[in-house]
Amino acid sequence: MKKRYTLLWLIPLILAISLIPIITHSVIYRETVFLILMYITLAVSLNIILGYTGYVSFGHVVFFGIGGYTSFYLMHKFGIHLIFAMIMGGVVSAIIALIVGEAVLKLRGAFFAIATIGINEAIKSLVTNLSWLGGATGMFFNFKIYKTYGGAAKAIWFAYCLMVIVTIVSLVTSYFIKNSKFGYGLFAIREDEDAAIVLGVNAKRFKSIAYAISAFFPGLVGAIFFFKAGNIEPEDAFHLVKSIEMIFMVMLGGFGTISGPPIGAILYERLKGILLVNPLFKNLHMAITGLILLIIILFAPGGIVGTLRNRFKKIRSLLE
Repeated sequence: MKKRYTLLWLIPLILAISLIPIITHSVIYRETVFLILMYITLAVSLNIILGYTGYVSFGHVVFFGIGGYTSFYLMHKFGIHLIFAMIMGGVVSAIIALIVGEAVLKLRGAFFAIATIGINEAIKSLVTNLSWLGGATGMFFNFKIYKTYGGAAKAIWFAYCLMVIVTIVSLVTSYFIKNSKFGYGLFAIREDEDAAIVLGVNAKRFKSIAYAISAFFPGLVGAIFFFKAGNIEPEDAFHLVKSIEMIFMVMLGGFGTISGPPIGAILYERLKGILLVNPLFKNLHMAITGLILLIIILFAPGGIVGTLRNRFKKIRSLLE
């Protein structure tokens, strides 16, 4: 059996990065690493549907928003603890993915991509017009809600630690999916769905499960992110730019791989941070991102990890 070592260096790397703010007690490092962890989880989750099955979801941010709104409402209205509200946010996102997947996963290529954008915009419009979800202005926490967590300052650190756990769980989940019979079925669908069906792969069920799993983790991330922010509104929860960022991170690192999305997420966060503080490029960071994505698609379609794996066969077990 082929030996695989990707998680043996990837998880320690994530833990090492995560420990920096805890050891230094630095708020700046905490916010930076929180974003990195959030991006990693979002990229890994999208990779399950994009990288493993080949279905490009341009509206994947919808699950980030659904999870955020579900958990925020439960905490805001009923005072439910973040952990339980977060899990509910992920579960609701997964259930909705199963429901809408019955329709959109019958589509392929550009039709599927366009349909996912439509779903995001439809749910965004729905939420905007629901008064019990705060309408266009969204919802805001009363600071009393943070007393359960020892105050606002400790609540932020609690959210940070939860994000570390969710990130690691997403990576482990992605790893086991890729190296399972289920994962092989997904890759067969990506390469040739019709041929996979002929060979006995239940494409409809496999795609639905993959779509639900890929929706679960953005739901968790949305819950943590908006708990930490203290407010939620439709524009932030369902912003299509986040979906484009997810796609960029997956393609930059290497779609269909374990280590690609985390590497792409780390590099993107650093690139975005550099561009946003530069007066010359702060308003052009998405244009530059698009240009880089075009270059990747044209000259390195396998991303960083795919390119390294092709050139250096000896490191393939380390860069799965």
